[in-house]
Amino acid sequence: MRAFRIAEFGAPPQFDSIAMPDPGPGAVRVRIAACGLNFADLLMIEGRYQERPPLPVTLGMELAGTVEALGAGVDPGLLGRRVAVFAGSGGLAEAGCFPAARCVPLPEGMTFEAAAAFQVAYGTSHVALDHKARLAPGETLLVLGAAGGVGLTAVEIGKRMGARVIACARGSERLEVARAAGADHLIDSDAGGLREAVKALGGADVVYDPVGGDLFTEAMRACKPEARILVIGFASGDVPQIKANHLMVKNLTVIGLYWGGYLAFRPEVLTDSLTTLFRWHSEGGLSPHVSHVLPLDRADEALALLRERKATGKVVVTMG
Repeated sequence: MRAFRIAEFGAPPQFDSIAMPDPGPGAVRVRIAACGLNFADLLMIEGRYQERPPLPVTLGMELAGTVEALGAGVDPGLLGRRVAVFAGSGGLAEAGCFPAARCVPLPEGMTFEAAAAFQVAYGTSHVALDHKARLAPGETLLVLGAAGGVGLTAVEIGKRMGARVIACARGSERLEVARAAGADHLIDSDAGGLREAVKALGGADVVYDPVGGDLFTEAMRACKPEARILVIGFASGDVPQIKANHLMVKNLTVIGLYWGGYLAFRPEVLTDSLTTLFRWHSEGGLSPHVSHVLPLDRADEALALLRERKATGKVVVTMG
């Protein structure tokens, strides 16, 4: 079967022909239909991701497909089920073997493309806003990078949780995407003056930041007393340095979130969150925004859309 892999960190990924794997105990083989891409895939290629799996490694952290083979000890009812899997790697291939415990059955009517775009983006935002920040109805949520893969879901989930949402993104086209997801107020990050614009709207109770850099500093200065700042990632490439005395003045709390890290010590946080999110989707409350769907042959092009920030929402690669 074909797989899109890296042989060494920092080297361009390439297609390889590899043997079809057999699932071991507690695992299943999934015939992959679609794989959602993430900024973390670019970090993985460069060797800058939080985890460095053994090489060679097949790219693609989240996927959806059909269970076609079972390892020992796996519930026979999983065979033939449509599932989503947060795998960490292995999604950009025609098939793969993954722990059965990571397979989440898809709601009826959910497409493979939507499911592949769903887990990391919605899961990150839901765990961040609910489990970590305890966002309350009526609070003001500032979302940076609000038209990106995770930022857009933060807008959508923030509105569902009853917050007033301020969306910050680059340019009018991206801001309109955020407005369609439910944003109450729009700020163009290219125009500058984020601090002043947010303070004019009354300040932020919660900041959701997958961008970092100067925008983090501006957002922190626009916080209300006792605000919570969620550190999600650093798409700008600039990891901000925080002066502790600035946190003291307004009694601010800075909260880090590595969504996938919960698999190692509290996996129930993720599974409980995904159960809630899939229910919301079934009720019609969530609408994954996929701006590009490309076939596996164009995986390089799909990654370039993320690298060059030409996508809004998610980019999905299909195997068919």
